[in-house]
Amino acid sequence: MCHPGWAAARTTAVRLQALKDLRRVRDRIDRAYTRPLDVPALAREAGLTAVTLQRTFTRAYGTTPYAFVTALRAARGRTP
Repeated sequence: MCHPGWAAARTTAVRLQALKDLRRVRDRIDRAYTRPLDVPALAREAGLTAVTLQRTFTRAYGTTPYAFVTALRAARGRTP
């Protein structure tokens, strides 16, 4: 039998890995904000489906990937 704390540790590790993957996706969007956003390609790189990426990105950052890149483009367009 496994130790009772192992399940919680595994769950935490999986969540941290998911956040790490989302951070990588967000950084990629940040670097390539001038190019068209390809959510299915970003999802493949993160090992997720496009719908799952959209859902988890929204849950983590409070905005969809499309809204994030639109706000980023607007903010960077205003800066000199």
